Amino acid sequence: MDKGVRVLLTTQDATDGQATLRRANLRRALQLIFANPGEQTRAGIARATGLTAATASSLVAELIEERIVAEGSRAASTGGKRATTLTVDASHHLLLAVVIRPTDALAALVALDGGTVYEERIAFAAADRERVLQDMLTRISGRFGSRLLAACVQVPGATDGRVVLESVQLDLTDRPLASEYEGILGVPVRLMNDVDAEAVAEAAVSGDGQILFIHLGTGIGASLTQDGDIAPGPRLRGGEIGHVQVVFGEAGRACRCGRFGCLEAESSMSAMVGAEFSEAMTAAESVALIERTDQEAIDRGATALARAIKLLAAMLDPTEIVLGGSARLLGERFLDKVRAAADYPSRGTVDVPIRYDGPHVLPYAGAAQAALSAALGVHWTPGTLSSGGAR
Repeated sequence: MDKGVRVLLTTQDATDGQATLRRANLRRALQLIFANPGEQTRAGIARATGLTAATASSLVAELIEERIVAEGSRAASTGGKRATTLTVDASHHLLLAVVIRPTDALAALVALDGGTVYEERIAFAAADRERVLQDMLTRISGRFGSRLLAACVQVPGATDGRVVLESVQLDLTDRPLASEYEGILGVPVRLMNDVDAEAVAEAAVSGDGQILFIHLGTGIGASLTQDGDIAPGPRLRGGEIGHVQVVFGEAGRACRCGRFGCLEAESSMSAMVGAEFSEAMTAAESVALIERTDQEAIDRGATALARAIKLLAAMLDPTEIVLGGSARLLGERFLDKVRAAADYPSRGTVDVPIRYDGPHVLPYAGAAQAALSAALGVHWTPGTLSSGGAR
């Protein structure tokens, strides 16, 4: 990260109130430009923030100098001198988003306008995962290091943003991956739970509101977002719903945790379509497996999932509930079954819409948004990361 950008937007100095205020105003101005790239003007920023025209112009000048913002064309005339529009400068800074899964990983470099400029996929076995990942990061740093602004690494498991607290899938406990990768990349690195990242990605497409996101894969996890940001609990374990019991007595299936009737043992993809399922499968491979599965097993999973959803909806009162991960591959019958099983009168509650996640969300969108927020304190507008591929 350029030193100027680091000082400009992320450095905290509690003893310098003026500097703190200026950084806050820079972020306010920058968010207005991100919200309306190619349309926002200096005068518009002054009006929206209540700052003087001179202050707004000074903020913009600083953002232009740091190659975060660029001037665009002339705005439409309003009777006087035509103002110059402002847009996001996509020519220099890059954000690195890395998605790590048990047997493969995806890395993407995203420009400040949300466009993907580079992608790389790698596969590995557990024994050589660390070496292969580090080699990939070294290649990326060697090629793009001077342009890197920040990175976010998406991992399956609990993390505090710096340390992988526990990841069963990666067999990691208390591993300081962020600092290890910072040593390779030379920029700030943030770690993010994979379900949280998927939830942020969905929110980046759907817009504001409180969204309860539920991931169905080899396990089950949930995440709650409020206006695009994760709403974490104090112990960073929010959303760990997989081992909550939803089927009781002899009817409950054995779970890998040693108990019976856990949500994961009833409604995960592995529970419904078989242990052969892997999140590394292609969509076609997963669909083929689903088509060979007894539909009764999938229906049973839908019913168990609906029980959990009904309780979560009553407790959290979300705007909507979104099923992600591999859930969409189960088709409309599964979604209809979940909706029907959750659709019963429950005094004092309201019905919450249940749907699948968007089909065009980039797999690294959540990590990219998290890197942008960590580096510059702003968000892309809904839809910015909903399609693409390396340009």
